[in-house]
Parts: sequence; structure tokens; C-alpha cells
Amino acid sequence: MSKPALTDLLHAAVTAVGGTERPGQIAMAEAVAEAVDSGTHLLIQAGTGTGKSLGYLVPALANGEHVVVATATLALQRQLVERDLPRTVEALHPLLRRRAEFAMLKGRSNYLCLHRLHEGVPQEEEEGLFDPFEGAAPTSRLGKDLLRLRDWSDETGTGDRDDLRPGVSDRAWGQVSVSARECLGASKCAYGAECFAEAARERAKLAEVIVTNHALLAIDAIEGASVLPPHDVLIVDEAHELVSRVTGVATGELTPGGVNRAVRRAARLVDEKAADRLQTAAEGFERLMELALPGRLEVVPEDLGHALMALRDATRECITALGNTRDKSVQDEDAVRKLALAAMENVHDVAERVVEGSEFDVIWYERHDRYGASLRVAPLSVSGLLREKLFADRSVVLTSATLKLGGDFDGVGASLGLAPERVLEDDSPGGAGEKTQEETPQWRGLDAGSPFDYRKQGILYVAGHLAPPGREGQRRDMLDELADLVGAAGGRTLGLFSSMRAAQAAAEDLRGRLDVPILLQGEETLGELIRRFSEDAETCLFGTLSLWQGVDVPGANCQLVVMDRIPFPRPDDPLMSARQKAVEEHGGNGFMAVAATHAALLMAQGSGRLVRASEDRGVVAVLDPRLERARYGGFLRASMPDFWYTTDRNQVRRSLAAIDAAAKEAAPSRRP
Repeated sequence: MSKPALTDLLHAAVTAVGGTERPGQIAMAEAVAEAVDSGTHLLIQAGTGTGKSLGYLVPALANGEHVVVATATLALQRQLVERDLPRTVEALHPLLRRRAEFAMLKGRSNYLCLHRLHEGVPQEEEEGLFDPFEGAAPTSRLGKDLLRLRDWSDETGTGDRDDLRPGVSDRAWGQVSVSARECLGASKCAYGAECFAEAARERAKLAEVIVTNHALLAIDAIEGASVLPPHDVLIVDEAHELVSRVTGVATGELTPGGVNRAVRRAARLVDEKAADRLQTAAEGFERLMELALPGRLEVVPEDLGHALMALRDATRECITALGNTRDKSVQDEDAVRKLALAAMENVHDVAERVVEGSEFDVIWYERHDRYGASLRVAPLSVSGLLREKLFADRSVVLTSATLKLGGDFDGVGASLGLAPERVLEDDSPGGAGEKTQEETPQWRGLDAGSPFDYRKQGILYVAGHLAPPGREGQRRDMLDELADLVGAAGGRTLGLFSSMRAAQAAAEDLRGRLDVPILLQGEETLGELIRRFSEDAETCLFGTLSLWQGVDVPGANCQLVVMDRIPFPRPDDPLMSARQKAVEEHGGNGFMAVAATHAALLMAQGSGRLVRASEDRGVVAVLDPRLERARYGGFLRASMPDFWYTTDRNQVRRSLAAIDAAAKEAAPSRRP
């Protein structure tokens, strides 16, 4: 029997989900199929509405290989597992003559731990275990959450936190979950045979398609933990987020509070001498952190080095002691010991990493009003790590609505450890390059386009008449401009701000000027804010980073997206400034490679909030004249959708008023 045509498979899948085939989706599916067949790598920009999920699922399923799909957001994971994959598998079954198995796999802490639930949480201050159900008042929020979790444990088939609706607080979930380091292991746990996390791993081993998240992919790649089953194809969706997620996994942190918790967990399980040495080291670190000033440590100060060496040596001694001694007087000793060991290993590993002071790490102090000081260490770059770990032994497809920055894929490619496309072309047989195929992952980029006509559906307005934003103080002219635009739009505004302080100031100012509801991030859960924004046409929603990437409100209720300024990283951001300096030391343009690329990605994501459907109309307004005047403005604009561009404030007001009038006229017909 001949193999079904890819176009026939795609048509069946699109029909099954009630979608419409797009030229870009077909081009994407063909490119994915080619990459999988040839074992090469692919970067695909697929705009909103392209149908990129089916664009990679159909060729992956058709190939019959074992596939891992890694996404950044819970929403997309759920869409894939609950909607796209079931329908696609069924639609393809008559053509492929098989039903592919699929499963979702997450980190262990995402699953309910039955041992924690039934045996309680090891208590640092006293012997034995702490039963959270007895310790929390039944009428408190924590108590209610824990009682719900106990009831849910008898009903759930997955133990997956995201299947619990409504959810519970992080504090409550922390009482009934464990990290991979804290887990006893199925063979040693009395509940191992019923373990939800182990069951998820077993399902994943049998599945042809595994849906996971960027964090677990990073752990699998960086730590060599082999948490993902063997697979032939890796698809990274929302790939613009991958570098930041990998960096987060590879970042270590020490705080006085965290160190003291680790000390309490271990001190009662080791001899008095080791416990005293550990306590002394922890106190020395805490005293030092009281004086810590925020900022990068290009060289580890001598006093910090001594404190960390003492901490490293004391934790190493305790780790050895925890493995060699037993104390049957401790209730559920295995669980208590495992928790203590995990805490000790974390402190030891971070302390040792900072003491060693690798040139490839960035070390800095942070200080929070609520949590106090912390010491952090992160990789200067993850590109080499990704090049080595991500692109070996499998075909990798990376896709997102925003991968072309400044008009090409090279910026994102460089962050992933990939050589520019033109260099690869020169390295091809007969080319001028010197690198071999084995040394440089072979890849190509594809822009699958968008089904939307951005030049007819949207306007990019830059307020070129405003004063450039300064580092401090309110921008009165910007607030005046914002009020005028929101007034012309009749509300319907998503305000994307570079800081929470700016968002709060704008919300306070406009609430005193305009008779439209202004919602502010932080005043309610993000989900509730987005729901209210999407349901009330006059409402505005102001906020920061979560809104730049996490809002999907098609229709007339989001017709104006405002950015208060170009979202460059803070000049005092230790990691970003270190990366920028490193590029400059190697002869590159650090500002363009780091700061401008960071801003371009956010502006591409932010402006993508405007047009979410073919009927949408509106304006993206950037209240920062540098986008028009500065030399890098063209690079940033080239990273955004191809809207009609203007700096004419009167034209934009007229356009917003016309869009508002049309939406109000159409509103009655939309009501049930």
C-alpha cells in the first residue's frame, strides 16, 4: 500500500478540528516532513492563525517516529493533548491504518505525591512528621485546599496539578508534592506502585508522541537525567521562550532562608560536630548576606569566597554522613533523610559553582523588599550547551510566531548555538567555509507567513513628537498621549508597560481622567483579568511581561495595543549586561545582539496581541519616539507584523474613532 500524500493527511486533520487549510500551513508541513526525513533541523516562523500545531503534528505522525513536543505554556499543552492530538489521531487513522498513542509528561513536582499526602511533610524543627491536615485549620484557605486535595486524590487518574479545577495555592500544593531530588524512588516508597509521576513516565514510554514543557526538556538536556524516553524527533513550540527557560533551569540561587531550612533538615540526622560546623557556616553566610548590595560580582569577594567554601565543605561532610548513618528514632526516616539530602546537595552545588568561578558563569547579588538578599549564578550563554545537547542524534524543529528578528532567523539561531544560514551555505560542498557538517548543525529557516493582511488590518503608530523616555520619573506627555488614544478607542485597550511602576502610574492617572474601567495586573488573578477584559468592550487592561506574551483576545474588545516604551532590559540587569559585554569583547555589537534582540522579541510578541482573527482591526501604538528616530528603530520595526506605519497622531485618532464606531454599530448583532 502506497504512503498517503501529506496534503491528504493535512486536509483530514484540519477538517477534523474544524479549521481551514492555509498555504503557510501546507508549506510548514512539507518543510517539517523534509527535515524529519533528512534528519536536519528547521526554524519556522508561523504567524497567528497559520495552524502551526497541525503543521508539525501531521508530518510527525505520518512519519511514525517517536516524537517529543515541548511547549512553554500550559494552555498550548492542554490544547495539544485535549483537542488537537485526539482529533488528529482519529482523522489520520483511516489513512495511516494505525492510531498513534500520545501522552503528557511533566516534572515530578507537578504530580500529587501519595507518600506526602498520607504520611505528611518532614518537619525541620522537631522529630517526626507534620500532618498538614491536622496543622491547618479546616476553615483556613490552606486547610480547605488540603481537604480538597485529599478528596481529589481518590478521584484523579493522573494526579496532575493542572487537572485540579479550581486550583490550589502554591503553599498547599507544596505540602503534597516533591521534587525529583526529594522523591524516595518507586522501589523504596510504600506508594511506589500507585505513584502518579511513575505512571506518567510509563505512559510516556509507550507513546509515539510525548507532550512536555521547556523546563523538563532543559533538565533532560542539561543534567543528563534522561527524564524523556528515547525519541527521533524533537519539536519545540513557542521556541522564542526556550533560551530563557533553559537559562532558568541552569541558574542556581542561595538565600539565608533557604540555607537555614537545609540546616534544620540535616542537623538532627548527623553527629553533633558536623551539625555545629554546618550551623556555623550558615551563620557566616547569613551575616555576609545582610551587607550584600545588588549587582554583578565580576570577581568573588574574598569574604564571600571564604563563607561559601565553609558552607561547601560543611554540606559535603553532611551529605557523606547522611548516606552512612541511620537513626531509627526518626519517624519515616527515609523521607526525612531524602528531603535533607536534597537540600544539602542544592546548597553544596551552588556554593561550589560560585567558588569555582567559571568564566562562563555570571554571579550577582539581588535584594528583594520581601525576601531579602540572594546570591545567584547563571550561565553567561546557553548557546554552546544547546548546540551540543539539543541538536545531537535527532531532528529538531523549532517554531513560533516570532523567530525572525530584524528580518532574519540569525539572531534567534545564534542564541541556540546555530551558525548563520549564510555561513552554512558557504560551508556546503564547494563553499568557502572551513567547518564540517559534523561540527555545525545543519538547519534552514522558513517563514510560513500569516493568513492575516496586516497592512489592511492594523496600524503601527509611533508617537514621534514625544520626548524620549528617561530612566526616572513620570512621563506627563506620554500619559496625555495615552489618555487621548484610549479615549478615541472608547476603551478596548491592552496597555503593555516596561515596569509595574509605570503600569500602576498609568492606571492611576487614567482612572482619574476617563470614564472607562481600567484593570491592573496584580489586582486580581491574571486569568480573571483577561476574562473581564475580553467580555467588556470598554475595559482596558494594563500590565507588564505576562501580558506582552499571554493575552489572546480576538474581536472588538482589543483594538488598541499600547507600549509605553521600547522594552530594553534594565541597564543594571547583571546577566544581560554581562552577555552584552561578552559580545563586545569578541568584536560584536553587544547592544544589537543582546538589548535590541531582547526588545525586538518582546515587541514582536506584544504587537501580536492585536490581530488574532481575520476580522480584527486596530492600532499598535508605541509611545517611544526612539522607534522612529534611532538607528536601531528599523531593526525593531522589521521584527513586528507588517502593519501600515505612521507617526501622524491625528490620523490615528480618526482611525481609532472609526474602528470604535464600527464596533459599537456591530455590537447589537453579536448579542445572543
